[in-house]
Amino acid sequence: MISNFITILWEMFSYTFIVRAFIVGALVSICAALLGVSLVLKRYSMIGDGLSHVGFGTLALATALNVAPLTVSIPVVIAAAFLLLRLSENSKIKGDAAIALISTGSLAIGVVIISQTTGMNTDVCNYLFGSILAMSKADVHLSMALSVTVLTLFIVFYNKLFAITFDETFAKATGVKTGVYNMLIAFLTAITIVLGMRMMGAMLISSLIIFPALTSMRLLKKFKSVTICSAILSICCFFIGIIISYVYATPTGASVVMINIIAFLLFWGINTLTKERRTMKKVSIVSLIAVFLLLGCGNTKTVSQKANIAGTLSVTLPPGVSGNEPIPVKPSAENTVIEIKEKMFMAQTNDVYLNPEDYIGKTIKLEGLFKAEQYGENAPPYCFVLRYGPGCCGSDGNAGFEVAWNEQGGTTPTATTKTYPNIDDWVEAVGILKSYEEDGYPYLYLALSELNVLDKRGAEYVTQ
Repeated sequence: MISNFITILWEMFSYTFIVRAFIVGALVSICAALLGVSLVLKRYSMIGDGLSHVGFGTLALATALNVAPLTVSIPVVIAAAFLLLRLSENSKIKGDAAIALISTGSLAIGVVIISQTTGMNTDVCNYLFGSILAMSKADVHLSMALSVTVLTLFIVFYNKLFAITFDETFAKATGVKTGVYNMLIAFLTAITIVLGMRMMGAMLISSLIIFPALTSMRLLKKFKSVTICSAILSICCFFIGIIISYVYATPTGASVVMINIIAFLLFWGINTLTKERRTMKKVSIVSLIAVFLLLGCGNTKTVSQKANIAGTLSVTLPPGVSGNEPIPVKPSAENTVIEIKEKMFMAQTNDVYLNPEDYIGKTIKLEGLFKAEQYGENAPPYCFVLRYGPGCCGSDGNAGFEVAWNEQGGTTPTATTKTYPNIDDWVEAVGILKSYEEDGYPYLYLALSELNVLDKRGAEYVTQ
């Protein structure tokens, strides 16, 4: 069992995008858990849900304007957090009513913007339900920097935050600037919510704040103990959740929430059945470790999560590169073949499109269906090797690459070049990833070195 668990971990962390997801997810989980204790005790548990809806509205606007989502979302969500605080303190609209007012209004605005512009595409769905495996390196770096900022500010002002959490009136009487530190909590929460939306989605991010704090409070009573336990518990639940997602092809955010629910029920059961506090603490620690080990050790399946990345989607260019310039190729001592495996097929393909500078010039091998599309009566066909998967509106997505024997994507092979197989043949394609520009947009394709028709077919529909 232990060896199987180690094998799963080795497989998982062989993917660079999973390593990035784990680093960002762990940092965001810690931030959410630490802030969650104060928010739960101050009866602001649902502020995460409210701010996530505000974030969804701003992300919808950013998508419609074709600008960087986080750049727009962070300042707007911070402003909404301050507004919520002011409404709750200085008006007749209190707590949950203020949150409901702002969150539902923002959600409605977001839906209207989407319906009138881009429609319900994959990017919108990723922010609704989470897609931590689909992050560019720029998003990862920004998330890490902001997470470290949140953790640093929380640690530096820990004593002040503790004071206003337990007795704000007394803290104010002793000279503590409660308004400033309430604004600090709102600021830190807003940043954490925006970062967590990529991981959990707007629909589930509040669970990342509420569950660890509530679970820790089942057994512990001191603020410091609850805070530390919440942070550890949050990381453990995220770690187990991402393993479950990898093994059983379930959505990452929902898997993390399910593990949090199991942990909450476990702590609640121990609190109910155990009478002596010392015994209760020992039993809880041993039981929690045992449950996490059991959940983490499972049998792998050969199915792979979501991306909806079509072969002709435009590529996100690195900073400083225009649409008319080739994507820069990183120098490499050797051209290692990167195999797009059946497991994590969509996530790995998605990573290529999100971070093309890491893959341009490298050899990629994959299996899939051979397809060809002709856009226009006399236009040359575009050839693809792809698999079907979940899209933004059900099973309408696909993942794969455009392929060509020649040096230009989307052109018909000449008589001197090699021919293509029949439509829907199951093929193995091997080629160097290159880019070309058409109508002002850059696209990726595989310059083929091999295109072999196979008798044994893999999974035409993939879920990871």
